[in-house]
Amino acid sequence: MIRLQKITRYYTTGFIKTFVLRNIELRLEEGEFLTIMGPSGAGKSTLLHIIGMLDTASSGEYFFYDQPVHKLSERHRTELHQQNIGFVFQSYHLIDDLTVYENLETPLLYKKIKAAERKSMVADMLDRFQIVAKKDLFPNQLSGGQQQLVAVARALIIKPRLILADEPTGNLNSKQGGEIMGLFKQLNEEGTTIIQVTHSERNAAYGNRIINLLDGWIV
Repeated sequence: MIRLQKITRYYTTGFIKTFVLRNIELRLEEGEFLTIMGPSGAGKSTLLHIIGMLDTASSGEYFFYDQPVHKLSERHRTELHQQNIGFVFQSYHLIDDLTVYENLETPLLYKKIKAAERKSMVADMLDRFQIVAKKDLFPNQLSGGQQQLVAVARALIIKPRLILADEPTGNLNSKQGGEIMGLFKQLNEEGTTIIQVTHSERNAAYGNRIINLLDGWIV
């Protein structure tokens, strides 16, 4: 599904290169639940953003279902991302001035799905996540756990092949965090491929493989 070969990411300031990732080699099979761990500054989020096509590597090769992402134009990368990848962030990234319903509908608008089908897909997600009663509320009217539920529902509504979760329980209490991780486990068992970045050994245990990053290297 995913193949990374010698992925390196650095930033240049004047004549100085600051390396964030160094020679990353990674293969991910469909249906895996991979955890990326490591201390702050190890390059975890940068790696996740490169896999999610929100950032590009400085060098190296990235293949997504045999498509050479490193050779694609920005437009093609964006299309590939929108068709295949759902992102869940620590800080939810919901749109504050849109209701729960409208937040869920937004990814479908990007995919130019017709109104009747959008309505049906949003209704299905509201029902699945038991948030029908919240559909007309705005994010600031929800608890952190409820906001993250909406964020997961929004990531799932496009039926992604891959979910990328960046510290998805970082702003939640332990009960809410457990509920979100249980949901990811269920989604993975239903066939969704997941990559999560976490500091938590407890969250890592939900996955089936762990890689550790340190100073930009896989160790």
